Amino acid sequence: MGRAPALLSQFLSLSTTAAPHFRASMTCRLNPRKYLNGTAKIPPIRENLRCLCSVAVSEPATSEPSSTPVKKRVVSGVQPTGSIHLGNYLGAIKNWIDLQNAYDTLFFIVDLHAITLPYDTQQLSKATKETAAIYLACGVDPSKASVFVQSHVRAHVELMWLLSSTTPIGWLNRMIQFKEKSLKAGDENVGVALLTYPVLMASDILLYQSDYVPVGDDQKQHLELTRELAQRVNYLYGGRKWKKLGGRGGAIFKVPEPLIPPTGARVMSLTDGLSKMSKSAPSDQSRINLLDPKDVVNNKIKRCKTDSFPGLEFDNSERPECNNLLSIYQLVTGKTKQEVAEECRDMNWGTFKPVLTDALIAHLHPIQVCYGEIMSDASYLDSVLAEGARKAADVADNTLKNVYQAMGFLR
Repeated sequence: MGRAPALLSQFLSLSTTAAPHFRASMTCRLNPRKYLNGTAKIPPIRENLRCLCSVAVSEPATSEPSSTPVKKRVVSGVQPTGSIHLGNYLGAIKNWIDLQNAYDTLFFIVDLHAITLPYDTQQLSKATKETAAIYLACGVDPSKASVFVQSHVRAHVELMWLLSSTTPIGWLNRMIQFKEKSLKAGDENVGVALLTYPVLMASDILLYQSDYVPVGDDQKQHLELTRELAQRVNYLYGGRKWKKLGGRGGAIFKVPEPLIPPTGARVMSLTDGLSKMSKSAPSDQSRINLLDPKDVVNNKIKRCKTDSFPGLEFDNSERPECNNLLSIYQLVTGKTKQEVAEECRDMNWGTFKPVLTDALIAHLHPIQVCYGEIMSDASYLDSVLAEGARKAADVADNTLKNVYQAMGFLR
């Protein structure tokens, strides 16, 4: 995503109905001694996550009885690099609309992750505001969710440094995305931040004592690292050690679980059905941007890659582009997979492409209108981000205070 692997950035879309809940059984059976040399591993996130009608999570060590139920917390964010496209929207932001009704949610613009590779300093601030406006235009409600800019809460960077002191370098060297991007950029163009950004991502999550993190297939490895760090810090500094320093004892961090929807996990490129739709792809033809005008959407769908098979169908491995375009149609119309399959079974591409174009334009138009209204009222957007940062800082500062105390700092 963009110029650097984004925090939580390929976040997956739930259906347009009530958001289902998910859990992964990821019980950690760890050898404490291995924490001291950095060899401990948490079992990888399983592929066969089960869809459940309720979420089962162990209670945190510090929870106390309450007369009112406390919502589980979800955090997520997108980089302000490039244009927000259909993949970001269907894979993440659209999902947030359901999540904000069921969870305590924090959605932020991860601007600190946007500088891990060379970037345009003249555009960063502008792109950050535009991304925030898109969040709101898509339906994120600041009365239900905290919307803020990552760099406006300084605890993110402070906690990253503290976590860095306990992160074995071998854990970072195994990150696949670092290897891929560093090979493309070359050693002379790669800063330390590209290697250490997963620690910042862990800070983003652990800072808010998150219960769940929406993740895609390409982000599972990063969440595993976050979980490993949480367990490592809890072992090295939590429990009785923390209590002897005047703390409450117990776990310092919650160990977050992945939240993975059953459909819409990956929106693919319009020019290659085997590649993910991406901001960093050189051709703008490969993606539908949320702010693309009608004629541009029409032109991109007309020119998108298809195949020569008769009819249209889902889940044929020889027809990745067909599966992708039908999936997009399903997600923007809110129809079921079966309804789309029956509707489009006998269509050819000449018939289907105008239908898909009309559906995309109809879905994006109200978002574009709302976006324009929000961007025209700078004071409103500023107030939303300021209030979101204040609420986030209240939670973040408490976590940071506990970490400093548990690590032995003079406060």
